[in-house]
Amino acid sequence: MNSEELRSKYIEFFVRHGHARIEGKSLIPENDPTVLFTTAGMHPLVPYLLGEPHPAGTRLVDYQKCIRTGDIDSVGDSSHLTFFEMLGNWSLGDYFKDGAIKMSFEFLTSPEWLGIPLEKLGVTVFAGDENAPRDEESAAAWKGLGIPPERIRYRPKEDNWWGPAGSTGPCGPDSEMFYDIGKEPCGPDCGPGCSCGKWLEIWNDVFMQYNKTEDGAYEPLARKCVDTGMGIERTVTILNGKKSVYDTEIFTPIISAVMSVMNPGGYTYGDDDRRDRSIRIICDHVRSSTFVLGDPKALSPSNVGAGYVLRRLIRRAVRHGRKLGIESLVPVAQAVVDKFTGPYPELAANRDSILGELRREEEKFLETLQKGEHEFEKLLPNLLKDPKKLMSGRLAFKLYDTYGFPIELTEEVALERGLRVNRAEFDEAFKKHQELSKAQGGQVFKGGLVDQGEMAVKYHTATHLLHRALRMVLGDHVAQRGSNITAERMRFDFSHPAPMTVQELKKVEDIVNGQIAQDLPVTMEVMSLDKALAAGAIALFGEKYESQVKVYTVGKSSADFFSKEVCGGPHVERTGGMGRFKIQKEQSSSAGVRRIRAVLEPAG
Repeated sequence: MNSEELRSKYIEFFVRHGHARIEGKSLIPENDPTVLFTTAGMHPLVPYLLGEPHPAGTRLVDYQKCIRTGDIDSVGDSSHLTFFEMLGNWSLGDYFKDGAIKMSFEFLTSPEWLGIPLEKLGVTVFAGDENAPRDEESAAAWKGLGIPPERIRYRPKEDNWWGPAGSTGPCGPDSEMFYDIGKEPCGPDCGPGCSCGKWLEIWNDVFMQYNKTEDGAYEPLARKCVDTGMGIERTVTILNGKKSVYDTEIFTPIISAVMSVMNPGGYTYGDDDRRDRSIRIICDHVRSSTFVLGDPKALSPSNVGAGYVLRRLIRRAVRHGRKLGIESLVPVAQAVVDKFTGPYPELAANRDSILGELRREEEKFLETLQKGEHEFEKLLPNLLKDPKKLMSGRLAFKLYDTYGFPIELTEEVALERGLRVNRAEFDEAFKKHQELSKAQGGQVFKGGLVDQGEMAVKYHTATHLLHRALRMVLGDHVAQRGSNITAERMRFDFSHPAPMTVQELKKVEDIVNGQIAQDLPVTMEVMSLDKALAAGAIALFGEKYESQVKVYTVGKSSADFFSKEVCGGPHVERTGGMGRFKIQKEQSSSAGVRRIRAVLEPAG
């Protein structure tokens, strides 16, 4: 069974069992700064797991693209991935443990679906602790379906408890399903959940019974929910008897694309461990990067947050590509687009921007790489004389600060030469660098305004007028990416792929000044975020909002408006006294993000 068939069968099975099919969401979480990416299938559904009604009902099924970054350094072995796909079915206060387990069992074992023999299955359930009791209900459900007691294991919280996507949120015990690959047991206690490799996890039913609060307490949820997750890559590997996810049809065309651009060519995958590791790193990292770049909320590589993770993935892939004589990874990204366009049509729609961003980042990094590696080689003779084989964090920071050489690559290059890097010393130097940069660069204001003086408030209101004007002139793809306000000027970052023309800048200026000249009222209402968005309000991407938000409207009424945004305020009461808006400069802030600097001059 290939991945396309698995996706199709899963959706069909749960639709037959009364589930509504919903679409998977963006890789970039909405209104949740606690994580950089969507890390699990349940992540986009957290509001509904916490009690909000879902418009599609109480039984849902989908497939969701996910990224987890904690194991980037492990990618290159036979199993670790940064990007992966999750199949999920959901009960929002509908069926609970017994219903979920029965459906899981049917899908796994029925000849119409996956047809896995009963003797190949084992399960684990939560053993209980001070926060929640032993999960005898799940164990009883599995026994009733024919799983023998010796293949039902009770495991502690670190194994059988699903925590919230961030630091707080819905959570609860889970029951995990394992496939016996036929290896000899490692000992008398070997069973489902054992780490020896005999039992491979194939599915996970999570029973959302609690909400973890800010103070670490576990409060029972008023509505119990079920969240299940089956990883497509791992399941296809198991169903086809493969030893590695990279041996499946999911990766075959991507590996072929890597090998087609290797220089010299003629290499057969599987002939050399070191080369194979580089090939796997390239396959995973390019696949992950392609999905991030092709996401409807596409990121660009940058030096902060999720953009930095993207940059790190691309640059690590480029470096391993150089080891294999690969000049460009664009053909590999093209293979990813071709392979996944069916289930993810956004990849085809964004093909040109994906390949263009990747090409630009490659070119930029090759310059950085050559300079950084050259400087490292100059340091190497002295480093090798050190009996401790320890590179100081100070030197590692110099490579980063002066040449843009990422610490992760310094550690990797050093390791290849038998050296370690004093990471604690680097982190200390990096922290001081951040503090200095923050002190020199001013504060960034998002939801609310720190300086509430008269001019800062005027500039804050001007960012709303500018945001709307940019969307009118350039298109609805424009979204605020940050602002910096003082009493003397404003800086506004926004998503846009190209420099603005003189004519476009003039149009924007004229629109903003037109709204100021109309002396429009600025009003504020408190409402739910959903109601705000439904009313046409724009919410800052990445901002975490309360259930009730402030909505500032610039216009004659809440229905007849020029601008409507979710914002912490404050703003002027009317636009008429703001002055004359003047754009001083428009420039690049980072890939795909532009920056405008502007002032409010006295009206004259």
